[in-house]
Amino acid sequence: MNLAVIKTGGKQYLITPGQKLKIEKIEGEEGGKVFFDQILLTVEKGKTQIGQPRVAGAPVSAKILKQDRADKITVFKYKSKKRHKVKRGHRQPYTLVEIE
Repeated sequence: MNLAVIKTGGKQYLITPGQKLKIEKIEGEEGGKVFFDQILLTVEKGKTQIGQPRVAGAPVSAKILKQDRADKITVFKYKSKKRHKVKRGHRQPYTLVEIE
């Protein structure tokens, strides 16, 4: 596989072997392997396969490098003329993987 499009966490990613990718959190230990079965497109030796809706027999594996949380963002809600203010922070969990 030279190139592929996978779907995970409700998003689509264009991937190549050896690429490091930050995706939505998936279960697994650091150093473990994860397999993606929702392959939408593959390019191998100049031949393109487009899935309808998925490409069969083309599993993509990745090594989990890190389970972490993103930088904090501040969420501020405000209603005018009502003295209503809410300030919250949020850190989105993510998984860093390396495509094999």
